[in-house]
Amino acid sequence: MKVRHDIKTVHTTHPFVIARGGATEHRLIRVRISDDDGHEGWGEAAPNRFYGETPDTALAALARLAPIVESCNAWALEDVEDELNRALRFNGSVKSAISAALHDLAGKRLGVPLYRLWGLDPAKAPLSSFTIAIAASDGELRQRVAQAAEYPVLKVKLGTDHDEQIVRTVRQAAPDKILRVDANAAWTAKGALRMMDVLVECGVEYVEQPLPPHDLDGLRFVRDRSPLPLFADESCIVATDIPRLAGVVDGINIKLSKCGGLREALKMIATARAHGMLVMAGCMIETSLGITAAAHFAPLLDHADFDGAALLADDPYCGATIAGGRIEIPSGPGLGVTERTQH
Repeated sequence: MKVRHDIKTVHTTHPFVIARGGATEHRLIRVRISDDDGHEGWGEAAPNRFYGETPDTALAALARLAPIVESCNAWALEDVEDELNRALRFNGSVKSAISAALHDLAGKRLGVPLYRLWGLDPAKAPLSSFTIAIAASDGELRQRVAQAAEYPVLKVKLGTDHDEQIVRTVRQAAPDKILRVDANAAWTAKGALRMMDVLVECGVEYVEQPLPPHDLDGLRFVRDRSPLPLFADESCIVATDIPRLAGVVDGINIKLSKCGGLREALKMIATARAHGMLVMAGCMIETSLGITAAAHFAPLLDHADFDGAALLADDPYCGATIAGGRIEIPSGPGLGVTERTQH
């Protein structure tokens, strides 16, 4: 086994701004794991500062984890993720990239797509939402909504001092679409409840992470009084976080860059289901390589937000797509991702 990597710098079509800031340029790391027979598996790390990662720390973590991977039994996917977690507690994006590359490698060795290895039907995948980020003006916001015309489900980023105006503007510009909102942990409990009447009036489906991650008492307070379902994102990193969220929120949001691997993501789905909770999965700003790894378990989800690559102006790969909101998963072996031909 040999571990290699390369760095891709990609750019969003528009500045991607959420409650805690944003950027147009993102450095992503492709992890490549090859065997002695010439097969090569790919995975992608999308480091996020909120979870304590940067491209530099991700590369340092990869250097520490690569010897473990190179000496492992690549078929023992569960054991490898356990070993990676024992070696490093955090660094979820790097561990998820290694996990995706090993799953990609296994599928390529067997000649089947990952979803088939898991016994899943791609047709069961839910629609993906498309994110409307925080805009600099009302006109720009309307323009973003117009540009998202093909998507039937919109996720609206909030966490500003004019959230009500944002929601009303989006609803006016998209009267027939399914709307979801994500405050990215920016509200207080009282502020969240004040917003509920507006959200209900505007036909919003659910609210994602209204309060800071560790304010579980506040989340429970809001949920007990909220007419809309609440989903935990920043409050839910791995499967062991889920039992304490039961009764606090209605559902969880899985991201590979948070949880650290595909095996952990499957554990999160099973744990949430065992607690009677809804399950969605999302993404960071990622290329089609990162999105596709998560898309393979999309048939197990209630909701999905796989628009990371659709937000890019220069995606270097071909993989899962969300045209019209429909998640189309590649049928090639492993993840089924290929490099995009440059013209």
